[in-house]
Amino acid sequence: MEKKRLHLIIADSELELVPKQIVDHPAIVNYARRRKKKPEQVILDSTYHHAALRQLEDGDRRGRPDIVHLCLLNALESILNKKDRLRVYVHTRNDYVIYIKPETRLPRNYNRFIGLMERLFEKKVVPEDLQLLRLEEKTLNQLISEINPDAVFIMHEKGEFMIPKHFGKLLSKFKRPVVVVGGFPHGDFRSEIDGIKISLYGEPLMAWTIVNEVIIPYEWEVID
Repeated sequence: MEKKRLHLIIADSELELVPKQIVDHPAIVNYARRRKKKPEQVILDSTYHHAALRQLEDGDRRGRPDIVHLCLLNALESILNKKDRLRVYVHTRNDYVIYIKPETRLPRNYNRFIGLMERLFEKKVVPEDLQLLRLEEKTLNQLISEINPDAVFIMHEKGEFMIPKHFGKLLSKFKRPVVVVGGFPHGDFRSEIDGIKISLYGEPLMAWTIVNEVIIPYEWEVID
């Protein structure tokens, strides 16, 4: 009998390699030289590339791999994941999807995480023998269709208000629910998604906080 599992998607995430429009920008070139990499091989990061980001559309929200890092650390280290009741995916602004095996243990160190993401974009699978992380070109809606959920919930500040405890009870009624959390610092989803919008608090929350507030109440409902 199939277990109930929560499918968590960190969507429209601001995780990408440096776009070709800014590979020649001094901030990018100098950063890549220090890293002993080509400019097009490094992950865009607003901490180091803020000057170059001014030249990009949506530059004020791009280059935030730290959001993905924190969301994944929280999700993968949860009891729900350790009990094999969680599947986590990252969808990026450029329509790539990262599939993550539940047994994956990501680097806690941010710089090591960035190096891992750069290898993933280059190799498409890492490590090559275990394939804990896999990268595929895919839209958010293609991923959701592939999961074939019986319910889709979108975490949104303008959604229907529901306290986390009650949302956990609602999620537990489904066999294969999908919860979509935005992997960007502000603004709205770029992707068009059909689903029920839910808000867990009266003010905007950080993405990694939302991940915790979704996982833990569901965990209470489905794990003995």
